[in-house]
Amino acid sequence: MRKFPRPIKRIVIKVGSSVIATYRMKPRTAHLNSLVAQICALNKKNIEVVLVSSGAIVLGMGEMNSRVRPSDLASLQALAAIGQTVLMRKYNELFKKVKGRCAQVLLTWDDFDNRGRYNNARDTLNALLNSGVVPVINENDTISTDEIKFGDNDKLSAFVASMLRADLLLILSDVEGLYAIKEGEKKFFKEIREITREIEGMASGTTKKQVSRGGMSAKLEAVKVATHSSIPCIIAHGETPDVLNRIIKKERIGTLFMEKEEKLLARKHWISFGAKPKGKLVIDDGAQKALLKGGKSLLLPGIVKWEGHFNDGDVVVVCNPEGQEIARGMSNYSNADFEKIQDKKGQREVIHVNDLVLSER
Repeated sequence: MRKFPRPIKRIVIKVGSSVIATYRMKPRTAHLNSLVAQICALNKKNIEVVLVSSGAIVLGMGEMNSRVRPSDLASLQALAAIGQTVLMRKYNELFKKVKGRCAQVLLTWDDFDNRGRYNNARDTLNALLNSGVVPVINENDTISTDEIKFGDNDKLSAFVASMLRADLLLILSDVEGLYAIKEGEKKFFKEIREITREIEGMASGTTKKQVSRGGMSAKLEAVKVATHSSIPCIIAHGETPDVLNRIIKKERIGTLFMEKEEKLLARKHWISFGAKPKGKLVIDDGAQKALLKGGKSLLLPGIVKWEGHFNDGDVVVVCNPEGQEIARGMSNYSNADFEKIQDKKGQREVIHVNDLVLSER
């Protein structure tokens, strides 16, 4: 039996395209029917469920009888618009069948990057849950550009779990969890306490399947976001019989990633994971040593160069002289301010220590 840090009262479930659609790009109706029935059964036990569902683009491909995923943005967005209606029609049909209710919510990274939109999205989702409605969330692929895309729903689900202070993030995929291949055989891990570089090296990378988009690397990035919010995460196979109920009953299904004991404060979590950096600052060796010791602000004399277009208050990446990221933080200067500054002798703070997060998180 597993141990969770607290009772599971709110769970975010992410389902991948391979769980949603067949290789003929059509809905897996029987499987989705089982998933929806399990969700509604949890609702009856007073467990709130948020569903982050992929599948819009692949179902759009199915509607248009396309077997090859296009590469241009406009075609992908058109397929997302077509497929999202198919996806929600299917969910509505299945939820009604078991006397449940669902609602569509489409999000982009802007909804997390902008604090006002973040609060509005959180309040809307809480209102739906309080009304007994299951939010079905997807990235708004129809309008997303590279600047506002998550790129995969794994990371989106982690941000949603953090936003809603969920008790568990469950990622349902087409694998049983994290594994290593030893002597030609797969060895699955039942529990991971910390994502080390060795663990990251086991990730398979981005998938090349037409149906799926995210690989294990994307899932591990999502796990980092969730666990740093003190939210445990499980990666499990979406076709495991009665998977939701068995996980709630603490069966050792899939790979459990333990939550961090000391979670990042909400503001620093947003800087570290939620905000999309608008620029980059390169610092010298002295500034790097000061930052890595901890408890120090980034001062103006340590800045060697800057890149990008950013304003006062935007999040930027801080890199060492070799160009490696060592921190992120909220800049007190815009890129235009740097261009005007001639004298760097003052001890003026570019990023205050309270607005700075080291990358070795």
